[in-house]
Amino acid sequence: MLHSYQESLEYLYALQFFGIKLGLDNIRELLSCVGNPQESLRIIHIAGTNGKGSTAAALASMFQAAGIPAGLYTSPHLHNFSERIRIDTQQIGEAEVVSLIEELRPHAERLRATFFEFTTAMALLSFQRHGTSWAILETGMGGRLDATNAVNPELCLLTSIDLDHTEYLGNNLAAVAAEKAGIFKSGVPVISVRQKPEVAAVLQSCAERLAVPLLGEGAAYRWATQGAAFNYFGPACMLENIQPALLGNHQRQNLALAVAAMEQLMGRGLRVSCAQMKEGIEKVCWPGRLEWLTDQVLVDGAHNPAGADVLVSYLQQERLKDLHLVIGCKADKTFTELLLSLLPFASQVYATSPPVDEAVAPEKLVQLAQESGILASPYVDPATALKAALENCRPGSCVLVTGSLFLVAAVRELLLPETDPLKIVI
Repeated sequence: MLHSYQESLEYLYALQFFGIKLGLDNIRELLSCVGNPQESLRIIHIAGTNGKGSTAAALASMFQAAGIPAGLYTSPHLHNFSERIRIDTQQIGEAEVVSLIEELRPHAERLRATFFEFTTAMALLSFQRHGTSWAILETGMGGRLDATNAVNPELCLLTSIDLDHTEYLGNNLAAVAAEKAGIFKSGVPVISVRQKPEVAAVLQSCAERLAVPLLGEGAAYRWATQGAAFNYFGPACMLENIQPALLGNHQRQNLALAVAAMEQLMGRGLRVSCAQMKEGIEKVCWPGRLEWLTDQVLVDGAHNPAGADVLVSYLQQERLKDLHLVIGCKADKTFTELLLSLLPFASQVYATSPPVDEAVAPEKLVQLAQESGILASPYVDPATALKAALENCRPGSCVLVTGSLFLVAAVRELLLPETDPLKIVI
């Protein structure tokens, strides 16, 4: 018997030693053991490389604005495990986490379930127990063999697809796109943001093979920048002068995808107004992604080349330069491309290790920066790196913290008075 929240989490995190096990047999049997809670839910399933979390959060915020409770399942968390499972945008309580782990543990041990299989079952069971009719699920990795793919969704969404987790998903865009398209179900509509040509070709081929209605940005809906705001144009709704709290042009694309999803669901009986959609997407926030913690400290969880491109675009848009760059990366990430793309904006680099088991040695980051003529030094931990960066940062300049969501979380805990619970609606 587990007696505390911390003990429960220690047990759950220990499942990560089983590694990543792609496939659906385990999760299907695990869900069957607890009565297949997913069968009582109307599900929106989201896959993609970047942007899944903010798109999912935007959907949850619009459901809340419409007064319709919905479950939200995302990963990873920033500060507290319970952030992964939310009801009506609020993370579940510690007591519920303990109870769900206790209930699922005997079945999971028999099946040798992985961490993500276990947490997916927890989320679906929680949604059913809370009586929510709707659930928003973000894939953990890929799509085809991801544990979340054990559901039969009402609607599927695709955010921007690019290279990531290449050791599992393939080392070219076509292979990655095919894995993401694995969430397609015959007859279930799919809405996608604008994709690269090689990605779009794979998605179209998969959609035709399964008789899936594929609705793309530009044809099924569109959006346009209007200064600091943007406008959305869809078949049933036109939203003007949307002023999102989320920063970056890429977030407008994600928000437009979320609105297009709600429009599609309106045609399936969902009672939500255009005004409620606008309210929801203007109120959503997604901490740790292009987030200003103070006037001088910007954090962003960019950890792959596509994320770096988005961050660079924002730095260019805001004309940010001479940055004090605090960076740390997990060992499985393509840190070279990430760092090289950011060095033109940096005056000095403070390399450290995010709080993970395997991280890129700070000395490697320092060497790469120095080879590009940038002053750089290694630091033993995020606190020391941040302290040095703030001491050197002069008025008119700023500190950028990036390379890992784990690093971002550590810095948020250093600078913010409270990080739990984590709000996703302002």
